[in-house]
Amino acid sequence: MTRTDVDACKDTIRNQVWDLLDRHGAIAEAGSAHGRIPNFIGADAAADRLAELQVWQDAAVVKAVPDKAQLPARARALREGKLVYMAVPKLAQPQPFYLLDPAELTVAPEEAASSRVAASIARNIGLDELRPVDLIICGSVAVNRGGVRLGKGAGYSDIEVAPLAQAGLIGAGTTIVTTVHSLQVVDTEISETRHDFSVDLIVTPDEVITCSPPRRPAGLHWDDLSAQQIAAMPVLQSLRSGR
Repeated sequence: MTRTDVDACKDTIRNQVWDLLDRHGAIAEAGSAHGRIPNFIGADAAADRLAELQVWQDAAVVKAVPDKAQLPARARALREGKLVYMAVPKLAQPQPFYLLDPAELTVAPEEAASSRVAASIARNIGLDELRPVDLIICGSVAVNRGGVRLGKGAGYSDIEVAPLAQAGLIGAGTTIVTTVHSLQVVDTEISETRHDFSVDLIVTPDEVITCSPPRRPAGLHWDDLSAQQIAAMPVLQSLRSGR
């Protein structure tokens, strides 16, 4: 299967899930689910279920996406004293992570955990300042029970994880989890590219699904990245130039 075929299959699954969420009224805000990581109804309940797990309780350092669906999990992590690294939306800055240290917050965790507020109160840091990560929380459009997931198609989550692996900041002891609505869990086989990662755990408001041993990228594969992606993400430019 060519890369074009893989991308077309992924888009088909995305649109099926977005349509399903829209039909069932499963989105927690106005508008369609299409084109985004769905901010699903029940995100709070999924975060509560995640917090019951031993991997959550053992984690001191959490890396999380900035999407609204994962806001309850980020806020809970801060309330419980965990250090949170939140990716800058679209990795659009040279130092592409917000450092959220619960000991230094000047606003409530629920505020600090939003990408809008984090942008104004948190310090931006690069890979060189990150501590090893215990738990990664990612968003998804769809995920199958084997742990293979789809984002919205831009590849930001995958590119966030690959440099962490390359820098030795994640490893076999790092758990990757996605929080989703039950309608986002599909039985369909999902093809993977070299940058794609799979998850250890899927957490919905109703259940926890333990997946197959996860696939982790060892690092960046430059020939899989487009010139547009590299131009849009300063961290990629720095890594390619060796800075």
